[in-house]
Amino acid sequence: MSHCERCKEKSTSFKMSFFNTDMLCKKCETTEQSHPKYADAKAKELEELQKGNYNFRGIGLPNDLK
Repeated sequence: MSHCERCKEKSTSFKMSFFNTDMLCKKCETTEQSHPKYADAKAKELEELQKGNYNFRGIGLPNDLK
């Protein structure tokens, strides 16, 4: 078991943020998905992957998700 990099709660399952490289628990993932800039972050990551950039660090975490 480890901790969510956003909320610091313990979790056994994580997914990487589309805004940065934080590993998120399900609760934080759901919060991120409801953010108005989520679709932009996801589209930008896809664009970078299609260019061959497999080290894209995201568009940056919005202040209201910190």
